[in-house]
Amino acid sequence: MTFVTFMTSNQGRMMRVIAGIVLMSIGLFVIKDTLGTILALIALIPIAGGVLDFCVAGFMMGYPFRGAKAREQLAQKQHR
Repeated sequence: MTFVTFMTSNQGRMMRVIAGIVLMSIGLFVIKDTLGTILALIALIPIAGGVLDFCVAGFMMGYPFRGAKAREQLAQKQHR
């Protein structure tokens, strides 16, 4: 629950964007070739997740896909 709480927070969203940019940079400028392109494409997932406010990790752990809904559900669990 703590992991999902962090990942859906503004800090977690920003971290996902930064991590995605780092992965994309590594893929395009360090690894290069086909594997680098694949890594750069995969990096779009955390970037989009941070920008568009969705959390794939939270969804895989049983929380709603949309960040706002996940934060709402987490807040309800904390009040119990």
